[in-house]
Amino acid sequence: MRPEKAKKIEVNPDQTGLAGLGNALAGLNLGLLPEGPVAVPVPVGGKVKKPGRVVLRKETAHRGGKAVIVVYDFPPHFSADEIEGVAKQLRKSLGTGGTVRERTIEMQGDQAGKIREFLESQGWQVAGV
Repeated sequence: MRPEKAKKIEVNPDQTGLAGLGNALAGLNLGLLPEGPVAVPVPVGGKVKKPGRVVLRKETAHRGGKAVIVVYDFPPHFSADEIEGVAKQLRKSLGTGGTVRERTIEMQGDQAGKIREFLESQGWQVAGV
């Protein structure tokens, strides 16, 4: 004979959410909270750092025929960390991979138009491709 099955326990029963609390947050006074931070450009040496000019180049050599757009010729006042920050923003906005090598950014795919558009929106002057 077969043993009886154990009764199923409902894992996610219907939930009422916050409806059961009534209007619990109605008396919350937001006027006492401090204001959030305000984005202010960080001056370097008393001046706001301007992006400057960069150049785009398309490469396929030694990449199995795959196209890569290289962003190079960054101004000397930009550090490697700042170039890495630009690369991170580019990767995020384009949804593609990329890397930083010796003060150049290599972005995967033939997306020169999108890269140019993004950099120009950030205030860069873009030459090449």
